[in-house]
Amino acid sequence: MSFSGKPTTLVDQAIVNDGFWPDLSVSEFQQAYRLPAEYLRELLVDGLTQAMGEVNLDLRKRKAAWQAAGIDNVETADPLLLPERAFMASSYKRAVYCRAKAYLLQQFATVSRRETVSRESSSNTGKESPDTREQFLAFSQQAVRLIQGRGRMTAALL
Repeated sequence: MSFSGKPTTLVDQAIVNDGFWPDLSVSEFQQAYRLPAEYLRELLVDGLTQAMGEVNLDLRKRKAAWQAAGIDNVETADPLLLPERAFMASSYKRAVYCRAKAYLLQQFATVSRRETVSRESSSNTGKESPDTREQFLAFSQQAVRLIQGRGRMTAALL
């Protein structure tokens, strides 16, 4: 159930990926990231698809390196080639799901805008806050950097 009191209808739909990175599940995303019940299936699918494409672009060099090493699917990789395959698959999903949530939080105001009293308005602050969006983008980027083998911060001599 959403904070609004509306029951959340789980969407049983897979988002097919490129065969290398794990496929995604709309219902897994809804359950793990507690999305408001007001989102329609199409918006959820769009958010996940966009986030998946962005993360895949961010990880294209890592994918090429792993493919050159003989890995053709992260989830089913030979444990001798990629011992942390389950962790990498999970980190990939975190990167996508957090980025999708950041995108979808921006949409909340247009999905659910109505005349509200101050109590109802304050309950939506977390869903609409730019700080919340930025935090989920940061979570996504941390997961991408982890998969890339980079730390949370990078310093460069200019």
